[in-house]
Amino acid sequence: MRQYRILLVLLLEILIVSLISDAFFTMTNLMTVVRQVSMTAIIAAGMTVVIITAGIDLSVGSIVALAGAVGAGFMVSTDSVAVGILVTLAVGASIGLINGVLITTQALPPFIVTLATMVGARGLTLVYTQGNPVIARVEEFRTIGGGSLLGIPVPILIMIGVFILVHIFLSRTRFGRYVYAIGGSEEAARLSGVPCERVKVLVYTISGLLAGLAGLVLTSRLASAQPTAGSGWELDAIAAVILGGTSLMGGSGGVLGTLIGALILGIISNALNLMNVSPFYQDVVKALIIIVAVVTDSRLSKMAAQRAMRRQ
Repeated sequence: MRQYRILLVLLLEILIVSLISDAFFTMTNLMTVVRQVSMTAIIAAGMTVVIITAGIDLSVGSIVALAGAVGAGFMVSTDSVAVGILVTLAVGASIGLINGVLITTQALPPFIVTLATMVGARGLTLVYTQGNPVIARVEEFRTIGGGSLLGIPVPILIMIGVFILVHIFLSRTRFGRYVYAIGGSEEAARLSGVPCERVKVLVYTISGLLAGLAGLVLTSRLASAQPTAGSGWELDAIAAVILGGTSLMGGSGGVLGTLIGALILGIISNALNLMNVSPFYQDVVKALIIIVAVVTDSRLSKMAAQRAMRRQ
């Protein structure tokens, strides 16, 4: 029901923005919106899996920067696009793996661990790049972020592929059922034989891997790795997940709603740009959206709990 409600909100938003600006509902502009949303949405897909387990990953924005910079550096030094792609994804997955291992083996709160890796990864990016962009002007590489297939931009195709795979992972696999079980009650899941530590490590590794993939797409699109890339993207990803109906308390949600949430945020930003609203005000609007989404999520969770108690 949450996903149906958020879909209705998306359709209503499209209608309102179309009435406000004639430039919005054009194929060129809509394709631009989805292309811009694609990178945040890829991160949000991994964030969805994390939040379903009642966790959080604040490091994804910094992973985008570090993975993109290191991957671009290796690609330039080896003159191999394949090496650059593999290194970018490996860096992202490795940081996610570190997050998962620290959270599970040391029993540390995900907020603290991922906050530390967020700061650390951003610092390593600045050390690696010395504060300068890493240029990666290789034509084959630029196809990932700037090319198209059958008229559809490659980043959008990558985003669609990611969401299909993550949806299958959550809804059609044993590990997916374990993810929901851990979010519902980790202790009950453990008593039921769920390998909670292993699943949580995999969850954070997936989140890091997808952040690395977003860094790859961004680096390709800009033809360079910027040391400040991905700044604040973790908040956009979290907002998209919450707007999409995934509960911060864990145990419920899915990536289809997350995709709709990401599109809502993207359309809001596009509409504000079309109306020449200052970027500073755009951040205020996003902050208000996050607050409203969290409050709404909390109230809906309480109402669902009350209905469940009445049935009993």
